[in-house]
Amino acid sequence: MNPQVDQFLLEGCMRCSKGGTPACKVHLWTPILEQLRQVLLETELVEERKWGVPTYTLNGKNVIMLGVFNDSCVLSFLKGILIEDPKGLLEFPGPNSQQAKVLRFTDLTQVKKWKKDIPEFISQAIQIENQGKKVESPRQTGSKIPKELIQKFEEHEGLEKAFFALTPGRQRGYLIHLSGAKQSATRLSRIEKCIPKILAGKGMMD
Repeated sequence: MNPQVDQFLLEGCMRCSKGGTPACKVHLWTPILEQLRQVLLETELVEERKWGVPTYTLNGKNVIMLGVFNDSCVLSFLKGILIEDPKGLLEFPGPNSQQAKVLRFTDLTQVKKWKKDIPEFISQAIQIENQGKKVESPRQTGSKIPKELIQKFEEHEGLEKAFFALTPGRQRGYLIHLSGAKQSATRLSRIEKCIPKILAGKGMMD
């Protein structure tokens, strides 16, 4: 058990002014998060805290994250598109999501309802990482998104949702700016500089 995750459950992610107060949305979902955490702790995954939220890694690679919203909390599988899901329980977090899928919880009873599915999804996620599987190509959504930006979606909780919440014009502005770099390292550098603006809901010129 990582004490930083204990702190998360007590105070929240501390990424907004509500962190450390009773108004923090983490407190809405603590019973569910604690049960999901317990299941994850029984696996070979290493519990860490990245970008303010619980992150479960394997050999240094991010595999699963716990996320919270006002209306739900989620178990986020970063390569969820590769997970077999015959019941259709997993969903893309957004209409333009490329790789990650989430299992969304709005009620504590769902943990019991999916008590067999949750460990199965986690087991698959671990196996996918152990086997070194990668998503060969992004899911087709009508937008040409640089692979480096998809990588950052995986690394930064909330970045993908924030990007696709931007107006189409602002999205296009970022994509033109990023795609204009010929080298991958340059694209990554540009993305890192843009992340604060994207998370703030701003466009390139704002």
